Amino acid sequence: MGYITVSEAAKRLGMTTRRVQQLCQKNLIQGAIRNGRQWMLPGTIVLDSGRGQRTDRRSLPIGISDFRNAVTNYYYVDKTLLIKDFLDRKVQVSLFTRPRRFGKTLNMDMLRVFFECSEEDTSQYFTDKAIWSAGEIYREYQGKYPVIYLSFKDVKYGSWENALRNISALLSMEFDRHHYLLDSPLCSEAEKKYFEKVVHREATEVDLADSLKMLSKMLASHHGIPAMIMIDEYDTPIQEGFLTGYYDQIIEFVRNLFSGGFKDNPHLAFGFLTGILRVAKESIFSGMNNLKVYSITDNLYSEYFGFTKEEVKEMLSYYGVAKKLDEVCSWYDGYLFGDHKIFNPWSVVNYIAEDCNAKPFWQSTGSNDIIGEIISASSEEIEENLLKLMKGESVTTFVDTSVIYPEIRRKPSSVYSFLLTTGYLRIDRYYPQTEGDIFCEVSIPNREIARVYVTEIINRFPQGGIEPTAIGIQQAIYKKDFTKLQELLETYALQTISSFDPGSEGFYHGFMIGICAIFNHRYYVRSNRESGYGRFDIQLEPIYKDLPGMIFELKFDRDTDADLDSMLEEAHEQIEKKRYDTEMRARGIHEIMKLGIAFAGKRVKVEEY
Repeated sequence: MGYITVSEAAKRLGMTTRRVQQLCQKNLIQGAIRNGRQWMLPGTIVLDSGRGQRTDRRSLPIGISDFRNAVTNYYYVDKTLLIKDFLDRKVQVSLFTRPRRFGKTLNMDMLRVFFECSEEDTSQYFTDKAIWSAGEIYREYQGKYPVIYLSFKDVKYGSWENALRNISALLSMEFDRHHYLLDSPLCSEAEKKYFEKVVHREATEVDLADSLKMLSKMLASHHGIPAMIMIDEYDTPIQEGFLTGYYDQIIEFVRNLFSGGFKDNPHLAFGFLTGILRVAKESIFSGMNNLKVYSITDNLYSEYFGFTKEEVKEMLSYYGVAKKLDEVCSWYDGYLFGDHKIFNPWSVVNYIAEDCNAKPFWQSTGSNDIIGEIISASSEEIEENLLKLMKGESVTTFVDTSVIYPEIRRKPSSVYSFLLTTGYLRIDRYYPQTEGDIFCEVSIPNREIARVYVTEIINRFPQGGIEPTAIGIQQAIYKKDFTKLQELLETYALQTISSFDPGSEGFYHGFMIGICAIFNHRYYVRSNRESGYGRFDIQLEPIYKDLPGMIFELKFDRDTDADLDSMLEEAHEQIEKKRYDTEMRARGIHEIMKLGIAFAGKRVKVEEY
């Protein structure tokens, strides 16, 4: 959030500067800070409504990726120091890889608005931002360069013909945005004819592959300064090509397009790309010694994609829900980009917008078809490790942040790398580096991902893999569908229990403990612990208070024709008489599900009390 001076604030609020200073001293302006002898105030200026002052809060930027719109009309988390970090290094071509919904597009548009020369004075969008306070050496770059800007985020087609047609349309619109070049005396007639072919969508595939090179040349000739080229979500059409059968065509096209635009291009000042995967080994960037990739394992730029804890605290305070910080941390924190702990920005904004109702907002915000491709080739060991992750455990593995699509089928262990780069896992611990890959421990980052993990990852396993019935049992319990639970338990017993196995209650106890293990990331699973006047069989105490507690009392009979109903009555009486819920109620858990489960051979019956 940008800061303004006391005099600027006084003008906005219709007050004297002295009155604004008094409000600052009394802590009646949220976010006001001292800078030496001066006060600096948030650009959005929120006064304490509890003291009879007006409150002027900006709208939440849900789905806003246009920088001008974001800073003018919405709450904006200031990421403009990304520009400073870039100008301090001036790497010619930078690729930022991050999961979806972590602010890549908004940051890319910020870079465009800052650097692009235009008839509009775009400095107005930065004068109250951190980059403007960084010094004149950075301000002199504002509005200096012609810019080519493309976004491939919506190039999602089932055939190469349609994908190319869409790319042609995107290039046509970008060329037309620079239509003044047709009147430029500094551009040749041949260049103008090529320009018109692209604008009218008459260019061939070969013509289009030269488009970045040709347009940057015309812009450099006209403006007298090399151009910047920015491409957002460059890898979206590559993923679609891999999934739908035109992978080789899209790779060849993108390789030629990027080679002309970014490699040995004398008309290029700087280039920026964003995406989810690096795909460097594809030789898309073959021979590009001027390219630097910044992935989630790198420290540089790590705080600019997603929200830091301080930024989240400031946002919660601004909207009057500072007390919700712990809940936001447990649900949407947990990502580690370089050395920075990062929150999912999409989810934090939606959480505040929905009256702080915590739920998995990140679910279904993008295509996950590629996960099915990975899982279809997985080994039994990988299935077991993915189940461990679901239980809240960590897995030690090699990861490669430059994982490429063909390796997904040839190298199923790339599943961990893909889940890491797409936001489903985080790195907990690094081990000493080996040549090439990173060796580390990975786990699920937070409650949000724990909630979506079963749906988006585990349920994609083919029937018979990774205990699908056990997962269905978990879902039936959450939904309180005890008819379905009974059916699934009986199915699971039929699938897994030999007729020679059932011999004691202890056998069924272990059987149920194995199933309950998949609750481990949401519940403390306890067995044979004292509570009330006795020892319960199994207790699931919720880690998070929005979930119900559970008590399972198990009954067993060697007679396969035993009366299951009478066994359930006994279980009910025991739960109530022994007051097994005492321990959880003492810990403030008031919603408790009490389930009796009766076994006779492979027969099962369930009843809730």
